[in-house]
Amino acid sequence: MEKNTKRKILKTILITGSAGFIGFHLAKRLLEKGYKIIGIDNLNNSYAVKIKKDRNDILKNYENFDFYKININNKKELRKIFKNNKIDRVCHLAAQTGVRNSFKNHLKYQKNNIEAFINIMECLKDFKINNFIYASSSSVYGNNKMKKDGFRENEKIDHPLSFYAFTKKTNELIARNYQKKHNIKCTGLRFFTVYGPYMRPDMAIYNFVKNIIKNKKINIYNYGEIFRDFTYVDDIVNGIIKTLQNKNPYEIINLGSSRMIKIKYLIEVIEKELGKKAKQKLMTMQPGDALKTKANIERAKEILKFLPKTNIEKGIKKFVKWYKEYNKE
Repeated sequence: MEKNTKRKILKTILITGSAGFIGFHLAKRLLEKGYKIIGIDNLNNSYAVKIKKDRNDILKNYENFDFYKININNKKELRKIFKNNKIDRVCHLAAQTGVRNSFKNHLKYQKNNIEAFINIMECLKDFKINNFIYASSSSVYGNNKMKKDGFRENEKIDHPLSFYAFTKKTNELIARNYQKKHNIKCTGLRFFTVYGPYMRPDMAIYNFVKNIIKNKKINIYNYGEIFRDFTYVDDIVNGIIKTLQNKNPYEIINLGSSRMIKIKYLIEVIEKELGKKAKQKLMTMQPGDALKTKANIERAKEILKFLPKTNIEKGIKKFVKWYKEYNKE
């Protein structure tokens, strides 16, 4: 990969979770645009560490990338990074991921998703950084009854189905408090089922592709009668970058494709791309899962001029191509 040596360096952006799926893609795109990126990640084993290291190795090829391997719960080390760098904006994408895992260890999610969030907000306050973007989640909508045009940001979110969703709702409330009290501009982005190259290996699309290739059964929950707003990672990154220019003091914005895909159809698309039929194990609904998700993106269109471009057929084609190259299959 070419090193970014001659391009003028733009603003400095700190990205937490820079070795994570979305953080990696965001950091890479911004580095290519000429931004200085400070990446923070603890490279933990919440899922396969190899893919985190592989993402990080790609980013380390850029001269305008500095990486710190720390846990953001380490207040002393975190504050040292803020003190020693002139940071213009912060994109907070680090989190303890996974809806179902959050049923098993509430304290881990509390520490990594709530306490760590407060640590970041305190640094923003103390080091006078007035531009903050953070990852929320479509899971905050819980068991809300979805309207035909999808979930809207102004809905009440009082019924989260998992502790993970609860931590994301809590982040939104904390950000609102700091925005009001300390005048920190905050934008929370509710992501809807993001997929694409370098995605987490424990996610459904990755598992479907892997197991179909290996002639193993895939688990189909609720007998395939689940609907998701699958959003290609490039579209999400486009939305985050547009958010960097947002001047509103406080926003919550959905980022999704605004298309609802039935799991049965998703499998058909994957089968067609692989030229191979799936062995299916039909199962009941899992705890914590919503039946349907779809983003209403009118607010994103209005504020960010956000327009997702990648449909599920094109996105799966790109993912399968990457999967085969990455796994040498």
